[in-house]
Amino acid sequence: MSATTRSRSARPRLERDRPRLTGRAAALLVAVTILGVMAIVPIGRYLDQSAAIADIERRTAELGSQNAELRAEISRLHDPTELEKRARECLGMVGPGEVAFVTPWGRLVSPDC
Repeated sequence: MSATTRSRSARPRLERDRPRLTGRAAALLVAVTILGVMAIVPIGRYLDQSAAIADIERRTAELGSQNAELRAEISRLHDPTELEKRARECLGMVGPGEVAFVTPWGRLVSPDC
């Protein structure tokens, strides 16, 4: 055996309790940290956009139900009996041959007019 081999083997080996931070590990840690910080903005935008989409979908459903109600009212107003009823209640009209009485305190108007 040579002298260099003996000196290496004669030296006691030190065991460490914690792992040593190498240059590669430090560079990897920095790279992962930078990527994590850079991902915060897109994740925030994604969450904001998904909340906005949910709000728009809720509003669309709400407007769809209002639209259905208005279509039902339109079809109801095209009915001749409903038109006559509205003309009598809201406008105070009378049919041919009928007599209209006017009171001094006025007429009561329906809230539907």
